[in-house]
Amino acid sequence: HPALSVSRAALLPPPGGPGDAAGQELPVESRPFASYGSALHIALPQAPRAGQLLTLLIDYEAGEGPGVCWLSPEQTAGKQKPYMYTQGQAVLNRSFFPCFDTPSVKFTYSATVKVPEGFTAVMSATTWEKQKDNTFVFKMSQPIPSYLIALVVGDIVSADVGPRSRVWAEPCLIEAAKKEYDGVIEEFLVVGEKLFGPYVWGRYDILFMPPSFPFGGMENPCLTFVTPCLLAGDRSLVDVIIHEISHSWFGNLVTNATWGEFWLNEGFTMYAQRRISTEVYGLPYTCLEAATGRALLRQHMDATGEDHPLNKLRVVIEPGFYLFLGVNPDDTYNETPYEKGYCFVSYLAHLVGDQSKFDAFLQAYVNRFKFQSITADDTLGFFLEYFPELKEKGVDSIPGFEFDRWLNTPGWPPYLPDLSPGQQLMRPADELAELWAADGLNMEAIEAVDITGWRTYQLVYFLDQVLQKSPLPEGNVKRLSKMYPKISKAQNAELRLRWCQIVLKNNLEAEYSKVKDFLHSQGKQKYTLPLYRAMWGGSEASRALAMEIFSATAPQLHVNVQNYVKKILGLGGAE
Repeated sequence: HPALSVSRAALLPPPGGPGDAAGQELPVESRPFASYGSALHIALPQAPRAGQLLTLLIDYEAGEGPGVCWLSPEQTAGKQKPYMYTQGQAVLNRSFFPCFDTPSVKFTYSATVKVPEGFTAVMSATTWEKQKDNTFVFKMSQPIPSYLIALVVGDIVSADVGPRSRVWAEPCLIEAAKKEYDGVIEEFLVVGEKLFGPYVWGRYDILFMPPSFPFGGMENPCLTFVTPCLLAGDRSLVDVIIHEISHSWFGNLVTNATWGEFWLNEGFTMYAQRRISTEVYGLPYTCLEAATGRALLRQHMDATGEDHPLNKLRVVIEPGFYLFLGVNPDDTYNETPYEKGYCFVSYLAHLVGDQSKFDAFLQAYVNRFKFQSITADDTLGFFLEYFPELKEKGVDSIPGFEFDRWLNTPGWPPYLPDLSPGQQLMRPADELAELWAADGLNMEAIEAVDITGWRTYQLVYFLDQVLQKSPLPEGNVKRLSKMYPKISKAQNAELRLRWCQIVLKNNLEAEYSKVKDFLHSQGKQKYTLPLYRAMWGGSEASRALAMEIFSATAPQLHVNVQNYVKKILGLGGAE
């Protein structure tokens, strides 16, 4: 990456062998490769033999690139000390250290990190130890692709929450993190192991990032990074962690060989997440969560047009597209590899027709391809080999459902899994939203509905329906707010987002402070941008609110998010 400068390279003598310890200096040059990085060429003195071990030393300096994020104290939760973290996915780690920055190459790594007093370093590694002089030594003993190497340095502490799990966070968040996750992670890991085979990474720790972290989670092995928005105070968002845990098998253990087949990581992970969720929370709730996912896919395809090339599972990656992905994964971050990928994996399960047989296939698939990077052809080839009776029936070429069509034709999935078990949770939410949208409120019917037992996704579904019906008749939202403090005063970020959207769509100026508080408390892209869009598309008062909040919170946002908001507010943000 242009942000990384290499000063010299040398060939070191074999470990324990004769030769100059400083090594033999080698000529180095950078050659053009693509707009998102160049090729580093190092000339060896003679052609190496196949299988020969070479020890190469590269002196370089990095830190300015897009993969390394430096936060000022005001961008952290504690607001006292600075913080740094790296974000490798998809092609950003080339700005952090010289590497084969492709998911098709896997390697082990070790690192020695020296940090100032009062700071702690953690990495995505199987072992770490603190040595003298505030120096930390890390080793990852399993082979991983470059994008999964991650480093954090900050004022952070940890607390145990299970036999192989701890939470890491800034000191002001650690109590909340421990309370929210104590005992939870192990339950999910045990179910995952029962379904998909052994958990090979040793520990599963979670690091709660500062509030300006723009993503929901990043599945760095042994150490998942997550948004502090998951600390709802009532365990109502812990299932988000199931998605990141599922990557321990799909993505981290069996990895897409190219980013053009990202669905191999995300479609299988969505399927695995929903399998674990079904075991833990039951089928109706999981179907409800999957229905919210399907609605997001619908919104995305409506916004881009179904035949947009990004709406294929196998995307042809042009260097220009990669730059998009490289500088900013969220520009092309979209629902297709997740939700259309989930539909394809569900279709494969439907072809098998027996859940326990398909579970056994997934376990065999993980076992067959663990620590490898593969293509969709490998996956589908193994599927047909594992089920010869399906291969004989020619299931890969059923008209309308051809595997080739799934991969290479953009648009809505040809097959949708049956989510009707979720109806028992959706129907009451639909009926309640209807009641609240009525001209004269039927308070007797409304009071007859008890929502105290509703879990997060049922409430989210209800609020989505209310938002669709907004603006509601005068006074209704005010009554709704009073009637359900569980919603209007929620700490849960998914509920807060939707309540703020309802407040704005209904011009409920009395509750503008809720929008302000929410945007002051976190900077996650998925919550921040929709609210600025809603404010900017609303009344004079809501536009003024947007300007006021942005001028107060801009310094605490991630630079990419700052630029997006500037664009929404017409302040000439970067394209």
